[in-house]
Amino acid sequence: MASKPGILTDWPWKPLGSFKYVILAPWAIHGTYSFIAKGESGRDLGYFLIFPFLLARMLHNQIWISLSRYRTAKGNNRIVDRGIEFEQVDRETTWDDQILFNGAIFYIGYMALPQTHNLPLWESIGLIITALLHAGPVEFLYYWFHRALHHHFLYSRYHSHHHSSIVTEPITSVVHPFAEYIVYFMLFTIPLLTTVFTGTASIASFAGYITFIDFMNNLGHCNFELIPKWLFSIFPPLKYLIYTPSFHSLHHTQFRTNYSLFMPLYDYVYGTMDKSTDTLYEASLKRPEESPDVVHLTHLTTPESIYHLRLGFASLASWPHSSKWYLRLLWPVTLFWSVIISGIYGHAFVLERITFKALKLQSWLVPRYNIQYIVQWQREALNTLIEEAILDAEVKGVKVLSLGLLNQVAILYKDEYEKLRLRLTTESKSNLVISTSFTNQKICLVGDRWIEEEQQKAPKGTLFIPFSQFPPKKLRKDCSYQATPAMIAPTSLISNMHSCENWLPRRVMSAWRIAGILHALEGWNVHECGNTMFDIDKVWQASLQHGFRPLTTPAAA
Repeated sequence: MASKPGILTDWPWKPLGSFKYVILAPWAIHGTYSFIAKGESGRDLGYFLIFPFLLARMLHNQIWISLSRYRTAKGNNRIVDRGIEFEQVDRETTWDDQILFNGAIFYIGYMALPQTHNLPLWESIGLIITALLHAGPVEFLYYWFHRALHHHFLYSRYHSHHHSSIVTEPITSVVHPFAEYIVYFMLFTIPLLTTVFTGTASIASFAGYITFIDFMNNLGHCNFELIPKWLFSIFPPLKYLIYTPSFHSLHHTQFRTNYSLFMPLYDYVYGTMDKSTDTLYEASLKRPEESPDVVHLTHLTTPESIYHLRLGFASLASWPHSSKWYLRLLWPVTLFWSVIISGIYGHAFVLERITFKALKLQSWLVPRYNIQYIVQWQREALNTLIEEAILDAEVKGVKVLSLGLLNQVAILYKDEYEKLRLRLTTESKSNLVISTSFTNQKICLVGDRWIEEEQQKAPKGTLFIPFSQFPPKKLRKDCSYQATPAMIAPTSLISNMHSCENWLPRRVMSAWRIAGILHALEGWNVHECGNTMFDIDKVWQASLQHGFRPLTTPAAA
């Protein structure tokens, strides 16, 4: 939020929360019913397509979010090195408000303006008028309005909300206070209303112009450079007509330069072009893929987990994994993407990148499911991909020191009791017993093979402590459930964390992942995976010395 929020800062449907989409329901239902029920002569394709077009815009933005997060994690062509924080993710969860607003205005405009009825699919003159009006009055007026927003009065009340994001993501482009966005929308309606009143509007000109705006907004805030240099070599004047991601990134880091919307022309004309624009552009294009110091391997757990990935839905990834009712409605889409990711994509890929002290840390996703949810062919494929990922890391000179959930694959059919005994000191082994009944045990160590029937047999007041990354289901209100093995991350690491690790709370890391970081910090030159375990006491002391703190609050199951 802005430092001194002005009037009309909040969007009108904020009190509705996630139910805000209901405001479009009557129009969407009526448009669909009219298209189906009326005869061919009475159908209005433009009215019917408003709602599908809004959904397509959301998909378009989501593709940009996933692409940007993937590319910035890999590092090649990345512009700003800093990571983002949970606060930014929370602030930008309202990115779809502008789509909702556009939809409401389109429906109201359709009812109020008869000229918008039965628009043709294509009208060349209208497309030309739209392009010329955008390049002229829209870009010019936006430039000066944007400069006005940087006056301290308007900046503190409105525009500072947008500039709270120093490191941008595609959706940063549309995160504004309500009053500010109203002005933007008024500017963008200049070409649209002109074509309506001149009788040259078409479905293509409306959809094409809005899609162009979305595309350019996302491009300018994606934080990786992708405009090739040869385009400007072939046609040098192009640098005045189209901006680059690095051009607008400078506006977010320098604040007083590069004000233009999509055409840098007006920054050249009025002397507000940042002097380092060309240098940053070329440096970003030359930036190679980043070589990590530590790699953490993880994989999918359930079909729905694709949405909780950092590359999935940002708002879901920033909170502990939990089942959402609306994701169940997407099961056909979920199944499709599950097949695409786990069945076609054949190797591990970069999921996340964070920094800690001098270390560059990456998480790689193995596109297969946890052993609890997969059949034999998936299990074999998962193990194969693990081996390939380790070999790939070796080629890059990186030690694989934490396999996260992958530990369960190699040891699923071994006795968990013997597995734990191998990790304990001689003195501690006597304290571990195999429980055949729950009569006397008040503390139970449980793993992934633990069934609900066994949980129900435990006496009242039992403390369940998981030794895997899967938290036990909370079936008993009269028992306590400890968090999965994890610790709170140091402050310097928290500053660039913005997604949660499976079911763990925010700013918390699993013990497996921390062990990998500690190996690199301490220079322990060994692999650690499967049943191979380094000195536990040594790892514990090192974790405390480097700022990791014990997790005292139980994680949600």
